[in-house]
Amino acid sequence: MHPLPPLNPLKAFEAAGRLQSVSKAADELAVTPAAVSRQIKALEEFLRAPLFERLPGGVRLTPAGARYLAEVGPLLVGLREATNVVMGGSYRRRVLKIRSPATFAVRWLIPRLAGFHSRHPSIDVQVATSPAPLDFDREAIDAGIQLGNGEWAGLRSERLMPNVLVPVVSPRYAVDHVLQAPRALAQQTLLHSMARPDDWSLWLKSVGDTEVNPYRGMKYETSLLAYQAALEGHGVAIAQRALVEKELASGALVAPFGHALDCGAFTYYFAVPAARAESPALRAFRTWLDEALGD
Repeated sequence: MHPLPPLNPLKAFEAAGRLQSVSKAADELAVTPAAVSRQIKALEEFLRAPLFERLPGGVRLTPAGARYLAEVGPLLVGLREATNVVMGGSYRRRVLKIRSPATFAVRWLIPRLAGFHSRHPSIDVQVATSPAPLDFDREAIDAGIQLGNGEWAGLRSERLMPNVLVPVVSPRYAVDHVLQAPRALAQQTLLHSMARPDDWSLWLKSVGDTEVNPYRGMKYETSLLAYQAALEGHGVAIAQRALVEKELASGALVAPFGHALDCGAFTYYFAVPAARAESPALRAFRTWLDEALGD
């Protein structure tokens, strides 16, 4: 049987991952940033896996770190609740369980969730990730974020953001390879998400290119991993622009071609069973989503 991870390092990792900042985690935990960094390093040594990338401006979750955060975050919330009950507390916090695709959760939702918690301290959000279609009959979730056309029987869905596809590469890759026109992709390594296998085909069709094989190249389980491969300079990824805006703005990724494909109605939706849509906690979360999307 594998031993349990040490609790203090786990708390430091969860706070830093949720807040996307070591200094903010230190403030929340009432310790120094150096102490948080030491705790995270201890957990990485225990797990024998890097959980964060250390960047000049802060930290960023690795794919392994993002998956671990999605799993341990709800467990820590449950541990706090159980402890409070045993100690005689009258725990009245509302727990809101949201399921999301992993890439959307890590690249858009989790970095912003601190804003929701600040505004609604009595509502705890638990985030689970899965690429599978939402199934409210079998899953213990209150709402979900799903990619599709928004037309799902029994669900009330609201469109979140445009699904705009754009090829992206690291600046170094762009310098080392000639990418003057889409046909140059025939000589490049295409990076794919197995969860979205037709994105390259759709984009190439939209620019009228039929010479490039849209299915060859490197394939990854999620877009999150494909984007990381692009950041590492392994090839050209087809990205959802809304999920790489930070990297495009900072120059960590560049879009070598001028064309982007808007997939129209096929995009991300916030979905909830119609019978639960008027829940006060869900209304509060949906209002916050609207405001966060407008930032």
